[in-house]
Amino acid sequence: MASIMTNVSAMTALQSLNSTNKQLSTTQARISTGFRVSSAEDNAAYWSIATTMRSDNGALSTVKDALGLGAATLDVAYTGMNKAIDVAKEMKNKLVAARQPGIDREKVQSEIAELQNQLTSIAGSSVFSGENWLSVDSSQAGYNSSKTIVASFSRSGGSVSVGTIAIDLTSTELIDSADQSGILDSEDTTTNSGATYSILTLDISTITDTDDDLEDLEQMLAWVDDGISSMTTAASNLGAVKQRTNMQREFIGSLMDAISRGVGTLVDADMNEESTRLQALQVQQQLGVQSLSIANQNSQQILSLFR
Repeated sequence: MASIMTNVSAMTALQSLNSTNKQLSTTQARISTGFRVSSAEDNAAYWSIATTMRSDNGALSTVKDALGLGAATLDVAYTGMNKAIDVAKEMKNKLVAARQPGIDREKVQSEIAELQNQLTSIAGSSVFSGENWLSVDSSQAGYNSSKTIVASFSRSGGSVSVGTIAIDLTSTELIDSADQSGILDSEDTTTNSGATYSILTLDISTITDTDDDLEDLEQMLAWVDDGISSMTTAASNLGAVKQRTNMQREFIGSLMDAISRGVGTLVDADMNEESTRLQALQVQQQLGVQSLSIANQNSQQILSLFR
């Protein structure tokens, strides 16, 4: 039936053109944003997953920064410990030399005193970002001998947790000004003279060649050697934690990349596919316009019947 009130062909062509325009708009939005799912209305499930994982990736980025800060602090402490070992070895050499009868022990003591000052300087200056793990004061308010480095962030069943790497300062501190419990300031007492000393305070200037004095000197030598052994163990512990921190930092970086790839698989647009679809839709749009134009001409054909 030919009707001027209802143009079925034009209605069909218009619906088809509107559908094509809607698809074209979607494709253009994907091309311009680069996302196949850019909002919840595109795909609520994928958008929710992507938003959560992007948030977690941001937290992992902070963890990576914290690991970098922790690694730097460990590196400073480790470097200071190694230098302290070198100085203590030199002090040990001086004490061995002082064991020789007839040597001027006052002059040797003047050299030892400078080495002691150097040890104090090393411990006091091994600071990074306000943290000193070699020279501490355990009497300060809020002091905690257990230091932690933020090492991980994880999500399980909707709950989140933060993992840490712990460092026990009681095994690494060189000086504790509160109770002299550090490796360098812990005290011993000579067997014969009853003198109390530490690696930082020992004094051999009054040592004579008597058997008792020489025995006390050898006791001081053994105490310094024990300190070197303790510092070597502490350096090994710091080195092991430093290695673990670096490995964890590399892992966090790889994990962030993996999460980014996973999110991209869910929400990123395939530009090859979208470009092909864009060209096809543009052709469909042109054909739709042409089809609607032809349908609109039907009324003109009806008018010719009345001429």
